[in-house]
Amino acid sequence: MAVGGDANGGGGVRQRQRGCSCTKADFFPEESFSSWSAYGRALRSTGSRLADRLTSRSLESTELHEVRARSGADMKRDLTWWDLVWFGVGAVIGAGIFVLTGQEARDTVGPAVVVSYVVSGVSAMLSVFCYTEFAVEIPVAGGSFAYLRVELGDFMAFVAAGNILLEYCIGGAAVARSWTSYFATLLNHKPSDFRIHASSLSADYSELDPIAVVVIALVCIFAVASTKGTSRFNYVLSIVHIAVIVFIIVAGLTKADTANMRDFMHYGVRGIFSASAVLFFAYIGFDAVSTMAEETKNPARDIPIGLVGAMTLTTALYCVLAVTLCLMQPFGSIDPDAPFSVAFADRGMDWAKYIVAFGALKGMTTVLLVSAVGQARYLTHIARTHMMPPWLAQVHPRTGTPVNATVAMLVATAVIAFFTDLNILSNLLSISTLFIFTLVAVALLVRRYYVSGETTDADRNKLAACIAAILATSAATATCWGVDVKGWVPYAVTVPAWLAATACLWAFVPQARAPKLWGVPLVPWLPSASIAINVFLMGSIDSKSFMRFGIWTAGLLVYYLFVGLHASYDTAKALAAESAASAKVEEGDAKPAAPSAVHNGDGY
Repeated sequence: MAVGGDANGGGGVRQRQRGCSCTKADFFPEESFSSWSAYGRALRSTGSRLADRLTSRSLESTELHEVRARSGADMKRDLTWWDLVWFGVGAVIGAGIFVLTGQEARDTVGPAVVVSYVVSGVSAMLSVFCYTEFAVEIPVAGGSFAYLRVELGDFMAFVAAGNILLEYCIGGAAVARSWTSYFATLLNHKPSDFRIHASSLSADYSELDPIAVVVIALVCIFAVASTKGTSRFNYVLSIVHIAVIVFIIVAGLTKADTANMRDFMHYGVRGIFSASAVLFFAYIGFDAVSTMAEETKNPARDIPIGLVGAMTLTTALYCVLAVTLCLMQPFGSIDPDAPFSVAFADRGMDWAKYIVAFGALKGMTTVLLVSAVGQARYLTHIARTHMMPPWLAQVHPRTGTPVNATVAMLVATAVIAFFTDLNILSNLLSISTLFIFTLVAVALLVRRYYVSGETTDADRNKLAACIAAILATSAATATCWGVDVKGWVPYAVTVPAWLAATACLWAFVPQARAPKLWGVPLVPWLPSASIAINVFLMGSIDSKSFMRFGIWTAGLLVYYLFVGLHASYDTAKALAAESAASAKVEEGDAKPAAPSAVHNGDGY
């Protein structure tokens, strides 16, 4: 391990630049994995190491300098607010609006699908504000993983990290399968004509989709070539995509029939929120923009404009598109696979369905492209901490992109897309994303109200009690809704209790930190509202999705206890021992390990 200056002027641990390799030292360079006996000793210390990692919190300077330096080469700072706006639009507008709108309008909510989009949009915008403050203050590729490491500690960051990776894989897989559906429409075929039916598999996993795999492979090639080149390609496609959306709205409204909107709330209020939980999928992707902060020229200016601008434009377009679709057709006749194309065909504009399908394909392609860029940067930063093998953190010195992480994530995405039905993907994706956004909102409250060594024990305890009360009251409201408690009495208790918990935080706990560059307004009310609405939407998702979410999280914990915990522990203690200037880089109760805690003949 070499200690030296980094590109930002700070001291840090920097890996010597090299080409890609696949040796044991690239995957498991830590002392705990140097031999079977060393691994046995590490396992016997699992309890004390877990206790240390539960209380450890990374410093901002660590994420900005030492951790980032572990990739060897720096990512190129090429992006402006213009790039970020179009990355945001490209990341979000895709399969959600073009596929799930029809599915939810027909089966779950009816014409009130526009209200469902408003509810989901409000939730997403609240999360956008929380992400923006973190992305401006901690502009690294790790996104929410890095933010949670700084504010909630290593363990919670890892749990979130696993769900972040699941979110991106499932999201990409869902979009890729939707790509096949609209491609089939473009060629006057049904999606099943391009899929292989494997009768020996379960019904939810038996429609094999080779086209989705090919699309993901092509996106992978673009994503590893150049971030700036990807950006240019993305905003050209996104501008064309916006033009197609404008055509859909204008042409669709010429065939509008207001009679189709008379039974507006056919499925009632419950249908609105049930659809909102699934349609939240349509807003997923904006967090990928926060992972590009490390490649942004002026994060303090560009990130707020990029994130808020993209989400505002997206929400407006979604609402108008949803209204247009429901005006064109009775909700019971909407096609669940390609709703807009079939709506135009049924209204006598058969030629228009080709324009719609072409525009949808463009939108889904940009979603896949931006998703590929974002998910690779998440994995890169996670691997920098050694919670995942550091081989995945390597940045190619010529392209300035994380090639290994990009390929690994897209291979996993392609496997999921090949087998899994869209309905399963969209529900499971919403749970993971809402869970992560809730954690980010909690982390923002911790960031504003707690500074280690400055906040008094009394204020810290009041903060913990208020956050626990906010979470508990939000969960109580969601549970009452999820189990379909009749009447308004339970909500007359839980909602005022949430308001009281937030008011106590506002009135009795002093803020310990002010944002340096850009801050979320109305703290603690805005992040508390984000927690409440995210948890509430989770209560509207089916039980089977929660079971799958639980199984995935259990698998993450097994990996962490047997691999990730020991690798990240060794890495943190080695860094603390070798850099006197950063002796407390990652706070914990355990004593720093010996300087030899990480062995790698080629550096870090």
